[in-house]
Amino acid sequence: MQDLFTSAPTCLRGRRLPGPGEHRQLQDDHVRRLEALDRLRARAEECRVATDPDRDLVTLPEDTLSLLELGDPVWAELGKSIRAWRELVPLRRLEDFGFEAEAENPLEEPNPRMRRFGGGVEAWVFVGEEDGSVYKFYRPLEGPDKKIGSAFGFRRGEEGAAQAEARHGSYRDLFEKFLLIGALGGMPIEVVAATPEGVVVVKQTLGDPLEQGDDVSGRLPEGLIEIPSRFLRADRDHPRLCFCGDRAYLVADLHARNLVRAADGKLRVIDLVGAAWPADGPGADPSITAWLERVRLDPAAGLLAPVRDEDL
Repeated sequence: MQDLFTSAPTCLRGRRLPGPGEHRQLQDDHVRRLEALDRLRARAEECRVATDPDRDLVTLPEDTLSLLELGDPVWAELGKSIRAWRELVPLRRLEDFGFEAEAENPLEEPNPRMRRFGGGVEAWVFVGEEDGSVYKFYRPLEGPDKKIGSAFGFRRGEEGAAQAEARHGSYRDLFEKFLLIGALGGMPIEVVAATPEGVVVVKQTLGDPLEQGDDVSGRLPEGLIEIPSRFLRADRDHPRLCFCGDRAYLVADLHARNLVRAADGKLRVIDLVGAAWPADGPGADPSITAWLERVRLDPAAGLLAPVRDEDL
């Protein structure tokens, strides 16, 4: 299939759920995207190009360094990394999605090809009139920090527990969130584009929203692990631990607005707040580290390590 706005290959259309092979490919794309962004940052640092905030890297045109590359192999490597990034996150204009080019705020103007479907603090959500797919437009915040979306930050809390607090995120945090949603069996996501203004455009399968305030505490995705309160306090609903690859992550904000019912009848996550569990500092207490290792092998492992009879 081709996306109706970009003509790029797509496996998402309307309510259709991708098959297992397509799901693996989507997850592989999310991993490759994070790796490409990390390589781009590393090459930029070698050339002493500013990498914080990472929005300045995410929106680089592929021909940015065409002259500098000719005379220096280090700059040539940076140019190569930019082009590899652009293959995974093409630059496109909001007009490509039916928005009015000359409008002061195009996302607020009527769009004949999309209808507004909702949205929140992070993104505006639309549904394509022709194919019924969800398109989300993640908007960067105004100001020098150029943040986007949200992620968890960790600090030392009371009684030795880590305190996780939602904060404005980076572009890398946003792309990592898409990987986590897929890892939880959530509604599939394709990253479609970034705009020169820093808007990230993604496509997601359409589902039916739940009733506001619906209690979903007993219907969260499989594989999530409850975190003992002695280890962590979080400021979002239903904080849980999950493993993606070799890393442990905190995911939360799993309330009714962030789940939908898919075409197969299952409840699936469409959004969350997450972050990799910190390897040092808050959250890296020896007892927490030992518990993480136990639940990595056995999600049902208890708070305390079992004691052998001979050790009693």
